Amino acid sequence: MANFIKPYNDDPFVGHLATPITSSAITRGILQNLPAYRFGLTPLLRGLEIGLAHGYFLMGPFVKLGPLRDSDIGLLAGFMSTIGLIVILTLGLTIYGIATFGQTAVEESNSGTNLQSRKAWDQFKGGFFVGACGSAGFAFICLSSIPTFTIN
Repeated sequence: MANFIKPYNDDPFVGHLATPITSSAITRGILQNLPAYRFGLTPLLRGLEIGLAHGYFLMGPFVKLGPLRDSDIGLLAGFMSTIGLIVILTLGLTIYGIATFGQTAVEESNSGTNLQSRKAWDQFKGGFFVGACGSAGFAFICLSSIPTFTIN
């Protein structure tokens, strides 16, 4: 087992271990296709894609496991809870952006595709909010159009 785990690039001072999982081409390929690391995406599109995924899958736990799951307004309560969590997550992204990049927007020349500037982070945050709210709304519409079956 010790032969498979070694320091990354044979440098023990990096602080990362290269294992068959972390250094494989399959893992690298999967990670490079995530919207946070994919080349050629603008920060707005990165945020939109990440928000679409998160808004859609956050709806389920609130609808199926929420305290109003068996009531007539369980779906609406789950949708409103999802929107509330999306607002909280967007506020967290805002706080992170202010803490990392400061409150004044400084124009950088290469802020087109990376998230390392205030302007790019604001675009990412806006895309996340719109995408997450949109996909939560889509999930609400899809779930509200499915008839409920009751077992007598």
